[in-house]
Amino acid sequence: MRDIQNEKDTREIPLQKVGVKGVRYPVCVLDKNKKKQDTTATVNLFVNLPHKFKGTHMSRFIEVFHKHHKDITMLHFLDMLEEIRLKLEAEQSFGSITFPYYIEKNAPVSNAQGIMEYTCSFEGEVSGKERKFFITISVPVTTLCPCSKAISKYGAHNQRGTVTVKLLYSKFFWIEDIIDMIEKCASSPLYSVLKREDEKSVTEHAYENPRFVEDVVREVYLGLKNMNFEWFSVEAENAESIHLHNAYAYTEYTK
Repeated sequence: MRDIQNEKDTREIPLQKVGVKGVRYPVCVLDKNKKKQDTTATVNLFVNLPHKFKGTHMSRFIEVFHKHHKDITMLHFLDMLEEIRLKLEAEQSFGSITFPYYIEKNAPVSNAQGIMEYTCSFEGEVSGKERKFFITISVPVTTLCPCSKAISKYGAHNQRGTVTVKLLYSKFFWIEDIIDMIEKCASSPLYSVLKREDEKSVTEHAYENPRFVEDVVREVYLGLKNMNFEWFSVEAENAESIHLHNAYAYTEYTK
């Protein structure tokens, strides 16, 4: 059959990325407590396209990803991208997967069990000379305003926020350890199940640990630096409860 994608293109315009985007696929990732966790990822896979080719073979992206979808781990993600690069005869390959990651978490006093959801993503780039791999983890938290606590006679405003870290991979780590460190940098962690005694504990804990978004970013920065990552970014965003805007802070680190 005629292979139009491999036919020559006369416009002489190279394309940096071509491929498939928004693919929903079941995947299996590592879990610190249960060894493996099944979840569903949104997948983007690309290669570069030299100017002489008319198109790429979209089905080959899915074929390779299907081969690896039961073992999409930090250690194997770049190997999967290298296989895509070679199969499509490209100079570079790119890929990202975003997935919900679930952790069983007990309430702080009653120990009532519940499941927390965190959003994670893997992002990689592979060429014949270089490999880059990033992991992004978003963690919902509670923050209580230090200024509100200082100036108010009764209580202080608090709100739900999200802390997102992006980490350059250099050595293996557990997602759970990053999440635990981030939650300790906020005014309080979030829980899916809280009894009355838990609600009292969480409320009082947040009140005793007021944090601006700037405080959270700086505390997480120190935590990641102590973990010896070569590069990372940290951002925090609060959906402010008494303002019609969000509060935001961001920073990066290079070793």
